Amino acid sequence: MTVHAKVRKHVQETPDTKPPEEAPVRHIDVHVGNRIRERRILLGYTQQQMANLIGVTYQQAHKYERGINRISAGRLYSIASALNVPINYFFDGLATTGTTETSTRQRMCLEMARNFSMIENERYQDALSHLARALSQPPSE
Repeated sequence: MTVHAKVRKHVQETPDTKPPEEAPVRHIDVHVGNRIRERRILLGYTQQQMANLIGVTYQQAHKYERGINRISAGRLYSIASALNVPINYFFDGLATTGTTETSTRQRMCLEMARNFSMIENERYQDALSHLARALSQPPSE
């Protein structure tokens, strides 16, 4: 048996397991992707608009947001610039959150913020802000 055959046999017999540090790294990628998505929605950008801003395809932007593809330091800098946030914004809350899934309530808040930012009339924005504040107060008896 040649040396190459022995190496191939050894590689084939080695169980296909991920290194122990792979799970936390994946968690970080998903967290950063979620933060990108949250900020993009807050600013009212579509994924296509975001992709154009950072110079990638729509599919690539989608993969970044899902945490499927890793983001290089240079690309993260471009994303931070496009979203007008510091780079550490993407890592905020990383150690404190146990889950990276966006809850229904968080999605609703993001959608509300996006819709609010799209209202051009400042009086309407002000009225909506007052309404939300009034609704958040406990009812008086």
